[in-house]
Amino acid sequence: MMEPAFSLRRKAFMHKYFSGKVMDYQQIIGLYIPILIDQSFLVGLNLVNIAMISSSGVAAVSAVSMIDSLNIFLISVFVAVSTGGTVVVAQYKGSGNDGMVAKAAASSISLVSSFAIGISLLMILFHTPVLSLLFGTASSEVFAYAKTYLIGSSVSYVGIAIVEAVCGALRGIGKSRTSLKLSLIMNLSYVLLNVICIHFLHMGVHGLIIAVNVSRFLAAFVAVLYVVKLDTNFQMRLYDLLHVNIVMMKKILFIGLPFAAEQMFFNGGKIVTQVFIVSLGTHAMATNAIGGTLAGVLQIPAAALSLTTVTVIGQCMGGQNVKDARKFAKSFLWLASFTLLLMALILLPLFKPLVSLFHPPDDIIRELFIIVLINAIAQVPLWPISFLLPAALRAAGDSKFTSVTSMLSMWLFRVVLGYVLGIVFHMGIIGVWLAMNIEWGVRGLIFLWRFKGDQWYRHRLIEPAADTK
Repeated sequence: MMEPAFSLRRKAFMHKYFSGKVMDYQQIIGLYIPILIDQSFLVGLNLVNIAMISSSGVAAVSAVSMIDSLNIFLISVFVAVSTGGTVVVAQYKGSGNDGMVAKAAASSISLVSSFAIGISLLMILFHTPVLSLLFGTASSEVFAYAKTYLIGSSVSYVGIAIVEAVCGALRGIGKSRTSLKLSLIMNLSYVLLNVICIHFLHMGVHGLIIAVNVSRFLAAFVAVLYVVKLDTNFQMRLYDLLHVNIVMMKKILFIGLPFAAEQMFFNGGKIVTQVFIVSLGTHAMATNAIGGTLAGVLQIPAAALSLTTVTVIGQCMGGQNVKDARKFAKSFLWLASFTLLLMALILLPLFKPLVSLFHPPDDIIRELFIIVLINAIAQVPLWPISFLLPAALRAAGDSKFTSVTSMLSMWLFRVVLGYVLGIVFHMGIIGVWLAMNIEWGVRGLIFLWRFKGDQWYRHRLIEPAADTK
């Protein structure tokens, strides 16, 4: 029986744009779908988080939003290092050097955990001066909530660090389904504990702290158990997690450190922006928090595609196949723009019921809709070249250029321009968001220029045949 013409055209299209010598479209779909589900849970978790804590009032929402922006800044350091691990694992997998895959994964877990322990201790010891420096103009009620939430969430950094490192290594070898299972253990247990502690026991911010710590350390325990006892790809022992492999760690840090510096400057810029949003008042802070959550929902498929890009391009470069790397990167850019447009068309008509989940004051709804609308329009052409394209460049080893570009554009455009538009020109939160969208465009154009050249793929991160240290 002959296949329908539409089915044949669909297969021809998929082969043309999403298949190559390194992998075909079916493998890419198999990699992408679990990551998409994972991202959906992560963003949905944030939405539920803000919506639930909103029952405790605007002050609690503002405090949680403030500390979550600081948490993202801190966690991004070891997430960046785990991305270095993902790239190295993916390139070794693409080169066919399976023996080095396990060593790269073990070194990644050790490095990321060490970074997390250090950051956690610093935040617990110096929480008061940090909060005073960043959010000193907030009301006393908001500040009290923020102090409690920062100390509690800092304890959980080690748990999420281990999970991120293991999931990154699993994505590097293409086992995104297993990565998804670990993420689901963490996120579903978090939601369940959130419902119990906040909705039923009315524990507010303290309930949030209990939920985040129990869920992250539970998932970390399962993740370590999996790589040591169950996964035959890694054949890892607990000793391997404690062993210091300097050669491998240098490779991971070659990608991870520039990305970590980028993330610190990038998210640091967000915190600076948050500081002058604080000066606009509690309602502006709530508007920013809810707007950011809704923007995250719009970006779910594109963000999942960006994570998929690291594995796909990493394996292409491990196999020294630049042609496939270029082809996949271009296809992913167009696909990301399409998903952003589709999500905007689906979710914008649902704005009112979505916003009602957060119980916002009536006087911020109009401004909230304006920033969501502007962002939804701007991100279709700008988000992929600003976020997905540097993921492709980084997976090829071009980490320094992408990091320096992101740091400079963040501070020269988003921070400075955000202050000028939002504070000097009295455009408020709308001006801050406009500056963010402009910064996306500037950064994205620079990355496009880089991608059209040949410097981005000339980095030699691994030696497939000889590298056995």
